Amino acid sequence: MNTQKIIRDVDEIHIINQNKDLLFSTLENVENYEPPVDKALNLVLEDDRPLKITNAPENISAAIMRLQSFDDRFLYIVKYLDKDISTYLTESQEAINFYYNVEEKSTGIKISFAIIYIIIVSLLLFISITIAIRFSSRFFRSINNLILASTSIGQGNLDIKVPELKTDKDLEILNRNFNSMISQLKYQQEKLIINERHEAWGSLARKLAHEIRNPLTPIQLTIDRIKSRYTNNLSNDDQENFQENLKIINNQIKQIENLVNEFSDFARMPKPILKNNNLVSILNENINLLSRVDESIKIIFNNKNKEILFNCDKEQLSRVFFNLIKNSIESIQQKFEKNPYFEKKITIEITRDNDHIKFILIDNGIGFEKLNIKDILNPYFTTKKNGTGLGLAIVNKIINDHNGELNFFSITNGAKIEVNFKANGN
Repeated sequence: MNTQKIIRDVDEIHIINQNKDLLFSTLENVENYEPPVDKALNLVLEDDRPLKITNAPENISAAIMRLQSFDDRFLYIVKYLDKDISTYLTESQEAINFYYNVEEKSTGIKISFAIIYIIIVSLLLFISITIAIRFSSRFFRSINNLILASTSIGQGNLDIKVPELKTDKDLEILNRNFNSMISQLKYQQEKLIINERHEAWGSLARKLAHEIRNPLTPIQLTIDRIKSRYTNNLSNDDQENFQENLKIINNQIKQIENLVNEFSDFARMPKPILKNNNLVSILNENINLLSRVDESIKIIFNNKNKEILFNCDKEQLSRVFFNLIKNSIESIQQKFEKNPYFEKKITIEITRDNDHIKFILIDNGIGFEKLNIKDILNPYFTTKKNGTGLGLAIVNKIINDHNGELNFFSITNGAKIEVNFKANGN
């Protein structure tokens, strides 16, 4: 046995019985004997073929077989393995076990993979459809908004606006340009309406001025003749009453003449002669002039610019500022008659922002609370006892001729007036 051990390069050779008792061994110290496991021995009891035993964790490779020529005798051989070989064997065994495990579960894995594949594809399809629907809905919503807006414009409604939704960049630009076009159309329509209105009122004013002026001269001449003929024929008391009545008639004639002159001014409003003028200087001149009308009213001019140049007709814009400030003074005076306990004040401001010039006037007069602000600019509309209603109509026409816009606002304890001009780069 020792010879075979050397020849066959094994570490241990044993002959054992069925009870795994050691009968013969190459071990010098039999206490080091490790018997085979029961399962291995049972496998060779009725089988003459050798059984190979590998115990990689303990670095042992062994074999056992039944000796056919002897009863109850078994040859048990042990070979100790290198640690690296044991590691390789362990890894190989694990790989084989994993392979067979996967092989056994291959159907389940295929089914799981198919389910996962279907889920992922369905999810991607759902996301794609959702994105497509969302994009198309925004796209068609924008187109639909443009169709509705164009229909409304065709029906004459220029107050419509296309909602500016988040969509394709080209559509966003189209929406903005469409809204800008609507604003331009509305602005041009309003200017056209105002010009037509002024032309109509101007025609009426010319006719009224002509019809009223014709009888004024003979009336005045007749009064003068009556005065020269009958004054000396009356007693002193009658002369005094006579003179008083003639004075009343003359005053009324002068008021009619003033009315006729205003009609004429409105009807013959000349086209503006445009030159570069300093609006700050024009305002200062009018403020200095009007501050003497009622020195109890404080006029505050807030201005950070010494010069704001504007291509305009100086005389006409001076008339605009004069009328607006004068109206505020009269509004404060009317309020003061009913309530003398408040500080009479007018605040004026003029600013320029790129191509826009804004004039703001705020007073603490009677305001516009009881008025329809839309009616204020209509010719012959007035709240004054002796007013003709042409002052603001003329002001509005001048502002429109200068490519501007006049707006009125009712505020707490007063009124606010804004004039906006497009400066056209001047």
